[in-house]
Amino acid sequence: MLQRLAALMVRVRAVVDARTEDDPTIDDPFLGLYISDDRARRVLAGPRPTPTSTEADELAAEADRGAPDSRLTWLAKRLGLDDIDVQLLVIAMAPDVDARFEQLYGFCNDDVTSRRATLGLALTLAGSHPGQAAARARFDAGAPLRLHDLVRIEQLDRPFLGRSLLVPDRVTSFLLGSDEPDPLLADVLATPVAFDDDQARRLALVLGEGVELVHLVDPLGRAAEVTAGALERLGRALIPIDLARTTPTDDLTELARVAAREAQLRGGVLFAGPIDVLVDRGADPSERLRPFAEQRCPVVLAGSTSWDPSWARGVPLQIALDRRAERTRVDWNSVVPDLPSDVTAPVEGQFRLGPAEIQRATEAASMLASWHGEELSLRHLRAGARQQNGARLERLARRLEPAVGWDDLVLPPSVRSSLERLASRARHRTTVLGDWGMRPGGGRGFGVTALFAGDSGTGKTMSAEVLAHDLGLDLYVVNLATVVDKYVGETEKNLDRIFTDADTVNGVLLFDEADALFGSRSEVRDSHDRYANLEIAYLLQRMETFDGLAVLSTNLRANLDEAFARRLDATIEFPVPEADLREQLWRSTLAPLDLAGDVDLEFCADRFELTGGNIRSAGVTAAYAAATAGGAVTMAMMIRAIAEEYRKLGRLCLDAEFGEYHHLTLG
Repeated sequence: MLQRLAALMVRVRAVVDARTEDDPTIDDPFLGLYISDDRARRVLAGPRPTPTSTEADELAAEADRGAPDSRLTWLAKRLGLDDIDVQLLVIAMAPDVDARFEQLYGFCNDDVTSRRATLGLALTLAGSHPGQAAARARFDAGAPLRLHDLVRIEQLDRPFLGRSLLVPDRVTSFLLGSDEPDPLLADVLATPVAFDDDQARRLALVLGEGVELVHLVDPLGRAAEVTAGALERLGRALIPIDLARTTPTDDLTELARVAAREAQLRGGVLFAGPIDVLVDRGADPSERLRPFAEQRCPVVLAGSTSWDPSWARGVPLQIALDRRAERTRVDWNSVVPDLPSDVTAPVEGQFRLGPAEIQRATEAASMLASWHGEELSLRHLRAGARQQNGARLERLARRLEPAVGWDDLVLPPSVRSSLERLASRARHRTTVLGDWGMRPGGGRGFGVTALFAGDSGTGKTMSAEVLAHDLGLDLYVVNLATVVDKYVGETEKNLDRIFTDADTVNGVLLFDEADALFGSRSEVRDSHDRYANLEIAYLLQRMETFDGLAVLSTNLRANLDEAFARRLDATIEFPVPEADLREQLWRSTLAPLDLAGDVDLEFCADRFELTGGNIRSAGVTAAYAAATAGGAVTMAMMIRAIAEEYRKLGRLCLDAEFGEYHHLTLG
């Protein structure tokens, strides 16, 4: 580059010599601020011949021979710049590299305020006549210099030859050896981790064959990682623009132009996604997407939205990322080699995470382990993985971190076995539905859904929490108050947000009191019935394509629509516990408390037919009584707590049940 500038200096000197020869006004201190009579006569006498310099040509050729792999030479070959284009680029860039050219250009332009090369001066220094159409065409919008945003023309209100040339700072810094991206991209550049799978290999193949526009249908947000894996195989750079980081007021045309120029400078590919962000902003989405889709560089656009032909004049290669492949287990050790395999193995099948999320999860787990002063364990890794869930779902559902496990459940063996089979189904769904191809067609998803039916307090919600704990996931309890809306269509929109967000998080979705949403369809007598049936019909369709884990719990199974039964992977009945299980529940509930010697748990379990929820409620009431008395829990406290629970349930405290303790229920 310095040798090129030395050659340019020779050409500038020739122009200066030509303009100062026999010019009586050359010593005028106001030169450049006005036009004297003598200078006007010299102009009328005719244009001076364009100076040529064999020395400058030799210096430029020597520069090219001395640095055949220079960035300038590489860029010229890549973008189809001929020698004249290269000279014009160097001429325009010179004042940004050597301050002397500012003064010299001001002199040559006859204007002390014009410190950059004008189009006329640039063509003159490049040895071209400014009046030739071929020479002027070098600055057309479709010419390489402007097409790839290497040179910009300023002061468009001035005559053509008097307009100034500007080389963007990023182009100058690149030619001088810098790979730091343009500051305009700093806030929107993503940092995807390469994910090398079969899809990445196939994408590398089509990009390597010269496909310029690719659209990836990507419902789970893995397109950037797949594209990074493809370009890593090709040894090319990726310029990944995260459209979610843009704002409605951003100039997307300028952003796309700068990003495409970066891709051209680096010999890479421009990636932009998710395009859903721009589509959802209203107005005409083609106005926001066309600047990215019609850039003169390889472009990959990604999002869950289907392609609209109005977004670009060209025809893209449309690829739907295989949903089964997106659920293929990522080898955590290939992403973070230092992790022990016995720690990573249990989480690989439970969490749908990409390489970047795995790195963040591992970093979070390491910090948690340091906080607790412990060695990195499976518990920390699961906690770190759960932190990768977005917060969007929490607007419509309550997030719970499971705190109970299998040992805390007191259920009949048959119910417990059904829960264990459900956990196994959730754990191995990728193998069965994906690898073995057991998923039916029709756009059905990879989700696992189950119905927990039984009386209140029989352990349905706790079982969902145990299921989430066993899988190392969070439990999201859907808040019906934020879902159901009196306005037509709003309930369906809220449900769609829940299912869409649940598809992308690693968690178990719990619809408590599900009969409120999943009730039976009825005969249409008025508009209310019709819209209620529409909600149920929508749910039936949405459950077909659901990809997550969902549990529906209900006290009124008969009220659920029969069509849901076919779409459920498991239906588990939770019966009221028998006497032996009730005794286990009493002992489990009261385990943290001091019990007086007169407490007869066998009597309580045998006489009082209560569910686990009722037993826990009575145990808490007895604990408060003991705290008030400042001693242990006595049988009298137990009986009074049970009697209070009976009254809450609307049941009578009969002598046949309470026996010798019946008098305690009267106080």
